[in-house]
Amino acid sequence: MAGPRSFAAKSEAANARNQVVYQTIPGMTDDTIIADQSITNEDSDAFPEKNCNMNIALDIIGGKWKLMLLNKIREECPMRFGVLRRKLPHITQATLTAQLKQLERDGVLLREAYAESPPRVEYKLTEIGKSLIPIMDALCAWGEDYQLQIQAP
Repeated sequence: MAGPRSFAAKSEAANARNQVVYQTIPGMTDDTIIADQSITNEDSDAFPEKNCNMNIALDIIGGKWKLMLLNKIREECPMRFGVLRRKLPHITQATLTAQLKQLERDGVLLREAYAESPPRVEYKLTEIGKSLIPIMDALCAWGEDYQLQIQAP
């Protein structure tokens, strides 16, 4: 039976083998990380495109699934989670749940959970969400026009 001293010696030897050794690159005098460098960009006001209202809108409705989710919900409002899941079979349940939570957090969707057995959850557009309907209509019209222009000889 090994004593505590031999265990400590083995542990120390194992740690020595597993240590990562950082070496400086020849010709490099300093580390590339600046310790007092701020993480945020304090000059963001100098670049108005970073604070553009369109970027705010894209943060809320951008992504692969959000507009499709909103479009399905507006077609049949309110919509139950299971129905939404069936209407968009290519989206995983985890992604669907995450996207719905984000839209709810941003005030675009309202989630209503009913204390029933089995549990029932419905989603519907808020007033902010309803204000996106003309934008979704315009995007659909633009997509249709785009396809016609591309297909035209």
